[in-house]
Amino acid sequence: MNNSAPIRYVDMAAQFAEQRDEIMARVEAVLAEGKLVGGPDIELLEQEIAGFCGVAHAVALNSGTDALALGMAALGIGEGDEVILPPNSFIASAAAVATIGAVPVFADVRDDLNIDPEKVEAALTPQTKAIMPVHLTGRIADMTPLEEIAKQHGLLVIEDASQSFGSRYQDRLAGSFGDVGCFSAHPLKNFNAAGDSGFLTTDDGELAEKVAKMRNHGLVGKGLSEAFGYVSRMDTLQAAILRYKLEVLSDVIERRRRNAALYRECLDPAHVFMAPERDMEFNTYHTFVIQVDRRDELKAHLAEHEIGSAIHYPLPIHLQPAAGYLGHKAGDFPVAEKQAGRILSLPIHQTLSHNDLRRVADAVNGFFG
Repeated sequence: MNNSAPIRYVDMAAQFAEQRDEIMARVEAVLAEGKLVGGPDIELLEQEIAGFCGVAHAVALNSGTDALALGMAALGIGEGDEVILPPNSFIASAAAVATIGAVPVFADVRDDLNIDPEKVEAALTPQTKAIMPVHLTGRIADMTPLEEIAKQHGLLVIEDASQSFGSRYQDRLAGSFGDVGCFSAHPLKNFNAAGDSGFLTTDDGELAEKVAKMRNHGLVGKGLSEAFGYVSRMDTLQAAILRYKLEVLSDVIERRRRNAALYRECLDPAHVFMAPERDMEFNTYHTFVIQVDRRDELKAHLAEHEIGSAIHYPLPIHLQPAAGYLGHKAGDFPVAEKQAGRILSLPIHQTLSHNDLRRVADAVNGFFG
């Protein structure tokens, strides 16, 4: 057992300690004004997010899942339409497709955990309506061939960018590639609220207006609803916090990238696979995922040394009980399935010290001898 302080996989308390004064001032201002739903903070946040991502519009919502579902519904995706996505994402990616009546169709992934464009092309059918690349770990999927496939076959592109706010690919930011970009601002994200939150980006003004109505029961005036909708609003408190978080995001990303660089320097590549970051990519490292043999033993070894870690995600979506109706079996997506037994997320959060990171790396290297 290590005598040093435990290293947490996430440390929300340490993050709050750094940001307490600014956050509490913003919270107090909202509570003092008494405008807890809607208002200027929502509108300003939407403008700031759109400007940051280089798109025309952003719509604040209550989760990344609703951003996916409402965005697809607003684009006319529905009953019987097929949406191609990777099987190794969080369950919400496929759930959003299924809950609007569409069909999740999976395509296997590459070594970097992101969807393989060649597998996407092989999965196309006459019912295919959209491609949903999921930018896992803070790395944008290989969008050039995916955009070409979409253009050639007249398909929509739904970016599940929940893990990649601020990430770049060939000088374009996440959320600027698809017909819609869908983001989560869950507390565990780099750009994080103090509860569930999300938003959608698009260059389509009509679509943005439609989603904005859908998030609020389809209301267009006091008591006047054009179409049945939902309650999917972002709370004003969360918007106020996120406006501050946007101001400090570049520092958060830089610190996480520094941490990732130190891992790459210290971890032994003979035993630890780390997907390289190519010149065209700017990864914001929502997670730092390694691939190793004897993953479960390594995780237990780290726990013995009071080092937290996580697995994102241990069971691919196509093998989840909820996806049983799709008729998949083990072996259908061999790359994703092999990775599911080898992936391990190491602590990467911005409050880690260099000593913390070296201690993690030493523990990993020591396990493999």
